[in-house]
Amino acid sequence: MPSFDIASEVDIQTLDNAINTVRKEISTRFDFRDSPVTVDLNKKEYKIVLEVESDMKMKQVIDVLISRAMKQGIDAGAFDFSKDAYPSGKVVKKEIGVRNGLKQDDAKKIVKLIKDGGFKVQAAIMDDIVRVTGKKIDDLQAVIAKCRSAELGIPLQFVNMKN
Repeated sequence: MPSFDIASEVDIQTLDNAINTVRKEISTRFDFRDSPVTVDLNKKEYKIVLEVESDMKMKQVIDVLISRAMKQGIDAGAFDFSKDAYPSGKVVKKEIGVRNGLKQDDAKKIVKLIKDGGFKVQAAIMDDIVRVTGKKIDDLQAVIAKCRSAELGIPLQFVNMKN
């Protein structure tokens, strides 16, 4: 039976490349000259730590981060900006989480979306992915189209298509 997986993953090497291009761009910008800017990536916890001297520069660094990540193929929805920036001495720090894997709530939303669509497929939650199986590939492609058009607020990848 044909099947595929719905996942929400960020390749750590692609993210690292995006962070390196952000560092390079900020080091060459005139408005960041002689100001302390630190952009660090914690690869184990999937967190980005930003340190700048003001809130205005924090917004500029975040804009650069989003634009460079999108050029590398990382969806802007993969970043979790829910934590507020906090002052730490002379600098302002912000931790940005990178969503990797589907949370249980998001997986349940996807399964509900598929079931409510009336497709002749089965959807099962397996750890941090949703596996969709059906008798026809056309049904699976309809599910992919439905998931792409739905506004779930998370970036989705459709991987591991098997016939």
